[in-house]
Amino acid sequence: MNLIKPKKLNKGDTIGILALSGAVDKAKILKAQKYFEKKGYKVVLSENIFDKNRYLAGTDEKKIQELHKFFADPEIKMILCARGGYGAIRLLDKIDFELIKNNPKIFAGYSDVTAFEAMMYKKASLLTFYSPVAQADFGADKVSKFVEDYFFKALTNTKELDVSPDKRKMKTYSKGEAKGTLWGGNLATVATMCGLDFIPDEKFIFFAEDIDEDTYEIDRLFQQLFNIEKFRENIQGIVLGDFMGVKNKKHFDELFFEIGEKIQKPILSGFKISHAKEKITLPYGANAEFSTDTNILHIQKYLDA
Repeated sequence: MNLIKPKKLNKGDTIGILALSGAVDKAKILKAQKYFEKKGYKVVLSENIFDKNRYLAGTDEKKIQELHKFFADPEIKMILCARGGYGAIRLLDKIDFELIKNNPKIFAGYSDVTAFEAMMYKKASLLTFYSPVAQADFGADKVSKFVEDYFFKALTNTKELDVSPDKRKMKTYSKGEAKGTLWGGNLATVATMCGLDFIPDEKFIFFAEDIDEDTYEIDRLFQQLFNIEKFRENIQGIVLGDFMGVKNKKHFDELFFEIGEKIQKPILSGFKISHAKEKITLPYGANAEFSTDTNILHIQKYLDA
Protein backbone atom coordinates (compact mmCIF):
# COMPACT_ATOMS: atom_id res chain seq x y z
CA MET A 1 0.00 0.00 0.00
CA ASN A 2 1.09 3.55 -0.77
CA LEU A 3 0.17 5.03 2.61
CA ILE A 4 -1.11 8.61 2.48
CA LYS A 5 0.32 10.68 5.33
CA PRO A 6 -1.55 13.88 6.23
CA LYS A 7 0.23 17.13 6.97
CA LYS A 8 1.00 18.00 10.58
CA LEU A 9 -1.18 20.35 12.58
CA ASN A 10 0.03 23.96 12.77
CA LYS A 11 -1.04 26.82 15.02
CA GLY A 12 -3.73 28.84 13.28
CA ASP A 13 -5.09 25.83 11.40
CA THR A 14 -8.82 25.18 11.28
CA ILE A 15 -10.10 22.14 13.17
CA GLY A 16 -13.50 20.79 12.19
CA ILE A 17 -15.43 19.11 15.02
CA LEU A 18 -17.73 16.54 13.46
CA ALA A 19 -20.54 14.47 15.02
CA LEU A 20 -20.68 11.05 13.36
CA SER A 21 -21.80 8.81 16.22
CA GLY A 22 -23.89 9.42 19.35
CA ALA A 23 -25.82 12.57 20.23
CA VAL A 24 -23.59 15.15 21.93
CA ASP A 25 -23.59 17.27 25.07
CA LYS A 26 -23.85 20.85 23.76
CA ALA A 27 -22.14 22.47 26.75
CA LYS A 28 -19.11 20.18 26.49
CA ILE A 29 -18.76 20.68 22.73
CA LEU A 30 -18.79 24.45 23.22
CA LYS A 31 -16.13 24.06 25.94
CA ALA A 32 -14.01 22.05 23.51
CA GLN A 33 -14.42 24.75 20.88
CA LYS A 34 -13.23 27.42 23.32
CA TYR A 35 -10.33 25.21 24.42
CA PHE A 36 -8.94 24.92 20.88
CA GLU A 37 -9.56 28.58 20.11
CA LYS A 38 -7.55 29.54 23.20
CA LYS A 39 -4.77 27.28 21.94
CA GLY A 40 -4.60 29.32 18.74
CA TYR A 41 -6.73 27.26 16.35
CA LYS A 42 -9.85 28.15 14.40
CA VAL A 43 -12.80 25.82 14.96
CA VAL A 44 -15.72 24.88 12.72
CA LEU A 45 -18.63 22.80 14.02
CA SER A 46 -20.51 20.46 11.71
CA GLU A 47 -24.08 21.53 10.89
CA ASN A 48 -25.48 18.42 12.56
CA ILE A 49 -23.38 18.81 15.73
CA PHE A 50 -26.39 19.38 18.01
CA ASP A 51 -28.93 17.31 16.07
CA LYS A 52 -30.55 14.37 17.82
CA ASN A 53 -32.18 11.33 16.23
CA ARG A 54 -32.95 8.91 19.07
CA TYR A 55 -29.44 8.21 20.49
CA LEU A 56 -27.67 9.45 17.34
CA ALA A 57 -26.29 12.85 16.30
CA GLY A 58 -28.88 13.40 13.60
CA THR A 59 -29.59 11.41 10.46
CA ASP A 60 -27.15 9.19 8.62
CA GLU A 61 -27.62 11.28 5.48
CA LYS A 62 -26.66 14.53 7.22
CA LYS A 63 -23.65 12.92 8.88
CA ILE A 64 -22.32 11.69 5.54
CA GLN A 65 -22.98 15.07 3.95
CA GLU A 66 -20.96 16.79 6.69
CA LEU A 67 -18.14 14.21 6.56
CA HIS A 68 -17.75 14.74 2.82
CA LYS A 69 -18.02 18.52 3.18
CA PHE A 70 -15.30 18.61 5.85
CA PHE A 71 -12.90 16.52 3.76
CA ALA A 72 -13.59 18.59 0.63
CA ASP A 73 -13.05 21.92 2.43
CA PRO A 74 -9.38 22.94 1.94
CA GLU A 75 -9.56 25.33 4.91
CA ILE A 76 -10.19 22.50 7.36
CA LYS A 77 -6.83 20.89 8.17
CA MET A 78 -8.01 18.45 10.83
CA ILE A 79 -11.27 16.64 11.58
CA LEU A 80 -11.82 15.77 15.24
CA CYS A 81 -14.77 13.57 16.07
CA ALA A 82 -17.15 14.98 18.65
CA ARG A 83 -17.56 11.68 20.50
CA GLY A 84 -17.85 7.93 20.11
CA GLY A 85 -20.78 5.87 21.31
CA TYR A 86 -22.58 4.28 18.38
CA GLY A 87 -23.40 5.09 14.79
CA ALA A 88 -20.29 4.54 12.67
CA ILE A 89 -21.28 1.10 11.38
CA ARG A 90 -24.45 2.64 9.89
CA LEU A 91 -22.40 4.92 7.63
CA LEU A 92 -19.56 2.84 6.21
CA ASP A 93 -21.32 1.82 2.98
CA LYS A 94 -22.20 5.44 2.23
CA ILE A 95 -18.71 6.99 2.40
CA ASP A 96 -16.98 8.34 -0.72
CA PHE A 97 -13.49 6.99 -0.01
CA GLU A 98 -12.15 8.39 -3.28
CA LEU A 99 -13.04 11.90 -2.06
CA ILE A 100 -11.18 11.22 1.18
CA LYS A 101 -8.18 9.81 -0.67
CA ASN A 102 -7.96 12.92 -2.84
CA ASN A 103 -8.30 15.33 0.10
CA PRO A 104 -6.12 13.87 2.85
CA LYS A 105 -6.05 15.53 6.26
CA ILE A 106 -5.84 14.57 9.92
CA PHE A 107 -8.87 12.57 11.05
CA ALA A 108 -9.02 11.68 14.74
CA GLY A 109 -11.10 10.03 17.44
CA TYR A 110 -11.48 6.77 19.34
CA SER A 111 -14.00 4.12 20.40
CA ASP A 112 -16.80 4.02 17.77
CA VAL A 113 -14.56 6.11 15.49
CA THR A 114 -12.44 2.94 15.07
CA ALA A 115 -14.77 1.86 12.25
CA PHE A 116 -14.05 4.99 10.20
CA GLU A 117 -10.31 4.75 10.81
CA ALA A 118 -10.13 1.09 9.83
CA MET A 119 -12.06 1.70 6.62
CA MET A 120 -10.18 4.90 5.73
CA TYR A 121 -6.97 2.91 5.98
CA LYS A 122 -8.36 0.04 3.92
CA LYS A 123 -10.29 1.99 1.27
CA ALA A 124 -8.47 5.34 1.08
CA SER A 125 -4.93 4.39 2.25
CA LEU A 126 -5.17 7.26 4.74
CA LEU A 127 -3.27 7.34 8.00
CA THR A 128 -5.56 8.58 10.80
CA PHE A 129 -5.27 8.99 14.59
CA TYR A 130 -6.67 7.00 17.47
CA SER A 131 -7.04 9.95 19.77
CA PRO A 132 -9.09 11.74 22.42
CA VAL A 133 -12.39 13.26 21.26
CA ALA A 134 -13.88 16.73 21.59
CA GLN A 135 -16.64 16.04 24.12
CA ALA A 136 -15.18 13.74 26.75
CA ASP A 137 -11.59 14.96 26.65
CA PHE A 138 -11.39 18.55 25.46
CA GLY A 139 -14.85 19.48 26.72
CA ALA A 140 -14.01 18.41 30.27
CA ASP A 141 -14.00 20.95 33.08
CA LYS A 142 -10.26 20.39 33.33
CA VAL A 143 -8.40 18.97 30.33
CA SER A 144 -5.84 16.34 31.34
CA LYS A 145 -2.29 17.56 30.82
CA PHE A 146 -1.32 13.99 29.96
CA VAL A 147 -3.93 13.91 27.18
CA GLU A 148 -2.96 17.37 25.96
CA ASP A 149 0.76 16.62 25.82
CA TYR A 150 0.39 13.34 23.93
CA PHE A 151 -2.26 14.74 21.58
CA PHE A 152 -0.30 17.75 20.35
CA LYS A 153 3.00 15.87 20.31
CA ALA A 154 1.51 13.18 18.05
CA LEU A 155 -0.20 15.65 15.70
CA THR A 156 2.76 18.02 15.24
CA ASN A 157 5.60 15.49 15.14
CA THR A 158 7.26 14.93 11.75
CA LYS A 159 9.76 12.43 13.12
CA GLU A 160 9.53 8.97 14.61
CA LEU A 161 7.63 8.31 17.83
CA ASP A 162 8.33 5.95 20.73
CA VAL A 163 5.55 4.89 23.09
CA SER A 164 6.10 2.98 26.33
CA PRO A 165 3.57 1.15 28.49
CA ASP A 166 2.72 2.13 32.06
CA LYS A 167 5.19 0.01 34.03
CA ARG A 168 2.62 -0.47 36.81
CA LYS A 169 0.23 -2.15 34.36
CA MET A 170 2.67 -3.72 31.91
CA LYS A 171 2.57 -7.48 31.42
CA THR A 172 4.19 -9.70 28.80
CA TYR A 173 1.81 -12.49 27.79
CA SER A 174 4.00 -13.77 24.96
CA LYS A 175 7.62 -12.86 24.16
CA GLY A 176 9.06 -11.78 20.84
CA GLU A 177 9.21 -8.88 18.41
CA ALA A 178 6.83 -7.71 15.73
CA LYS A 179 6.82 -5.36 12.76
CA GLY A 180 3.85 -4.16 10.74
CA THR A 181 1.09 -1.62 10.31
CA LEU A 182 -0.31 -0.29 13.59
CA TRP A 183 -3.97 -1.22 13.26
CA GLY A 184 -6.92 -2.01 15.52
CA GLY A 185 -8.74 0.18 18.03
CA ASN A 186 -11.80 -0.49 20.12
CA LEU A 187 -12.18 -4.28 20.14
CA ALA A 188 -15.97 -4.44 20.07
CA THR A 189 -16.14 -1.94 17.21
CA VAL A 190 -13.56 -3.85 15.17
CA ALA A 191 -15.63 -7.02 15.61
CA THR A 192 -18.81 -5.28 14.39
CA MET A 193 -17.16 -4.92 10.97
CA CYS A 194 -16.97 -8.67 10.44
CA GLY A 195 -18.65 -9.31 7.09
CA LEU A 196 -17.02 -6.25 5.52
CA ASP A 197 -13.71 -6.08 3.65
CA PHE A 198 -11.80 -4.36 6.45
CA ILE A 199 -8.77 -6.48 7.40
CA PRO A 200 -5.46 -5.02 6.13
CA ASP A 201 -3.74 -6.81 3.26
CA GLU A 202 -0.44 -6.02 4.96
CA LYS A 203 1.11 -7.56 8.05
CA PHE A 204 -0.07 -5.66 11.12
CA ILE A 205 0.36 -5.13 14.84
CA PHE A 206 -3.09 -5.30 16.41
CA PHE A 207 -3.74 -2.77 19.18
CA ALA A 208 -6.90 -3.08 21.22
CA GLU A 209 -8.79 -1.57 24.15
CA ASP A 210 -12.36 -1.70 25.45
CA ILE A 211 -14.71 -0.82 28.27
CA ASP A 212 -17.38 -2.79 30.13
CA GLU A 213 -16.60 -6.05 28.34
CA ASP A 214 -15.94 -8.94 30.71
CA THR A 215 -13.34 -11.60 29.90
CA TYR A 216 -15.72 -14.04 28.21
CA GLU A 217 -16.90 -11.21 25.94
CA ILE A 218 -13.30 -10.23 25.10
CA ASP A 219 -12.62 -13.90 24.40
CA ARG A 220 -15.60 -14.08 22.04
CA LEU A 221 -14.59 -10.91 20.18
CA PHE A 222 -11.02 -12.15 19.66
CA GLN A 223 -12.25 -15.57 18.52
CA GLN A 224 -14.56 -13.83 16.05
CA LEU A 225 -11.55 -12.08 14.55
CA PHE A 226 -9.31 -15.16 14.61
CA ASN A 227 -11.98 -16.97 12.61
CA ILE A 228 -11.05 -14.68 9.70
CA GLU A 229 -8.21 -16.24 7.71
CA LYS A 230 -6.66 -12.89 6.70
CA PHE A 231 -6.61 -11.75 10.34
CA ARG A 232 -4.82 -14.95 11.40
CA GLU A 233 -2.32 -14.70 8.56
CA ASN A 234 -1.43 -11.02 8.90
CA ILE A 235 -1.37 -10.44 12.66
CA GLN A 236 2.24 -10.10 13.86
CA GLY A 237 1.70 -9.15 17.49
CA ILE A 238 -0.76 -7.61 19.94
CA VAL A 239 -0.47 -4.38 21.92
CA LEU A 240 -3.07 -4.10 24.68
CA GLY A 241 -4.45 -0.91 26.12
CA ASP A 242 -6.92 -0.67 28.99
CA PHE A 243 -9.81 -3.09 29.31
CA MET A 244 -11.87 -1.22 31.85
CA GLY A 245 -14.55 -3.05 33.81
CA VAL A 246 -13.07 -6.55 33.63
CA LYS A 247 -14.39 -8.37 36.70
CA ASN A 248 -12.04 -11.35 36.81
CA LYS A 249 -8.45 -10.26 36.13
CA LYS A 250 -7.18 -13.83 36.58
CA HIS A 251 -9.38 -15.05 33.71
CA PHE A 252 -8.26 -12.06 31.61
CA ASP A 253 -4.59 -12.96 32.12
CA GLU A 254 -5.26 -16.64 31.38
CA LEU A 255 -7.01 -15.69 28.14
CA PHE A 256 -4.04 -13.70 26.79
CA PHE A 257 -1.48 -16.29 27.87
CA GLU A 258 -3.62 -18.77 25.93
CA ILE A 259 -3.82 -16.51 22.85
CA GLY A 260 -0.06 -15.97 22.98
CA GLU A 261 0.55 -19.71 23.07
CA LYS A 262 -1.87 -20.20 20.20
CA ILE A 263 -0.52 -17.57 17.80
CA GLN A 264 3.14 -17.64 18.88
CA LYS A 265 3.39 -13.86 18.49
CA PRO A 266 4.37 -11.21 21.07
CA ILE A 267 1.64 -9.76 23.31
CA LEU A 268 2.42 -6.77 25.53
CA SER A 269 -0.06 -4.88 27.75
CA GLY A 270 -0.05 -1.68 29.78
CA PHE A 271 -0.34 0.99 27.06
CA LYS A 272 -2.57 3.96 27.83
CA ILE A 273 -4.83 3.32 24.87
CA SER A 274 -8.01 3.81 26.78
CA HIS A 275 -11.46 5.10 27.63
CA ALA A 276 -9.93 6.42 30.86
CA LYS A 277 -9.20 10.09 31.47
CA GLU A 278 -5.52 9.61 30.62
CA LYS A 279 -5.07 8.33 27.07
CA ILE A 280 -2.40 8.57 24.40
CA THR A 281 -2.76 9.46 20.72
CA LEU A 282 -1.59 6.88 18.18
CA PRO A 283 -1.09 7.20 14.42
CA TYR A 284 -3.48 4.60 12.99
CA GLY A 285 -1.93 2.86 9.99
CA ALA A 286 1.68 3.87 10.65
CA ASN A 287 4.55 1.43 10.24
CA ALA A 288 5.60 0.25 13.69
CA GLU A 289 7.53 -2.36 15.62
CA PHE A 290 7.83 -3.52 19.21
CA SER A 291 9.84 -5.97 21.24
CA THR A 292 9.17 -7.50 24.63
CA ASP A 293 12.88 -7.02 25.34
CA THR A 294 12.71 -3.21 25.15
CA ASN A 295 8.97 -2.84 25.84
CA ILE A 296 8.88 0.10 23.42
CA LEU A 297 6.42 0.60 20.59
CA HIS A 298 8.50 2.35 17.91
CA ILE A 299 6.51 4.17 15.23
CA GLN A 300 8.12 5.31 12.00
CA LYS A 301 7.61 8.80 10.51
CA TYR A 302 3.90 9.24 9.88
CA LEU A 303 3.24 12.96 9.20
CA ASP A 304 4.32 15.28 6.41
CA ALA A 305 5.56 18.76 7.25
